Amino acid sequence: MPVIESKYKPFFFFKNGFISTVYSGLVRRVKGLKQERERITLFDGDFIDLDWSFSKEKTKRLVILLHGLEGNGQRPYMTGAAKLFNSKGIDAVCVNFRGCSGEDNLKYRSYHSGATEDLEAIIAYVISEKEYSEIYLKGISLGANMILKYLGERTVVPAQIKAAVTASAPCYLYGSAKALHTLKNKLYHDRFLKHLVKRLKNKQQHFKEDLSIKEVAAIKTLFDFDNLYTAKAHGFKDALDYYEKCSCLQFLPNIKIPTLIINALNDSFLSPECYPVKEAKNNANLYLEMPPYGGHVGFVDKKNVYYNEKRALEFVTGAY
Repeated sequence: MPVIESKYKPFFFFKNGFISTVYSGLVRRVKGLKQERERITLFDGDFIDLDWSFSKEKTKRLVILLHGLEGNGQRPYMTGAAKLFNSKGIDAVCVNFRGCSGEDNLKYRSYHSGATEDLEAIIAYVISEKEYSEIYLKGISLGANMILKYLGERTVVPAQIKAAVTASAPCYLYGSAKALHTLKNKLYHDRFLKHLVKRLKNKQQHFKEDLSIKEVAAIKTLFDFDNLYTAKAHGFKDALDYYEKCSCLQFLPNIKIPTLIINALNDSFLSPECYPVKEAKNNANLYLEMPPYGGHVGFVDKKNVYYNEKRALEFVTGAY
């Protein structure tokens, strides 16, 4: 489909990408959402925790929400979407990727941008154990790439999956990795790295044969982290191999259900390749919206309901 003209018009201060990104990540709060945790066992014996919230009335509609790098099911961009969908008669499940629910996962591996086998397991569980006839997918950043890759790398997806929406999707992982290593993104880079290395130090204590203290100490950049841990723990040759094989950009032409990508033009995490205009124009199922503003997951809007959340609800219910 042609590129969609965005109607997002934030307040003056939030037209600044840095301000909208930082405010959304550190200041925003979502109150009044009740979640119930469920743990499921994965194919390799590891676990993932799911945080459920429900609409007031019984429904057969569900949205599956995926978080970004070092996120979890309680991040405002997750709970805000869950609360909105619940208010409109749709249940929600906020996925915590492996090791992201407050408890270390059991395996040396954890999660990454292309771990669609875990998303596939979650969807299979929901379909086999629950009674939902309509399932929607919504992903943020890393979770956005995962959803787009999942939808495009398969010949068919379950019939229950009706639509998907992603925001701030790093469609070209190498480009986004390079962007995160630039001076303008140093604060973000260092914050991500600090959290990742802290968790890796804990993991190293349980997997000393796979990783040494000296190797962890040598990690100085996110590229180092992906090269030393992400790639090797998940079966890739190195960081570049991981970026190449897991970028969703190559899979976008194959998407066969209505899918919306919302990527802000002032998102400093995204490289030019992360705005897939050609792919959207050549795929009737792929919709691309590029608001001038929004930063990275910073689509601040009225009444603490974010623009990407409202658009997601509109899109999956048919109001394209």
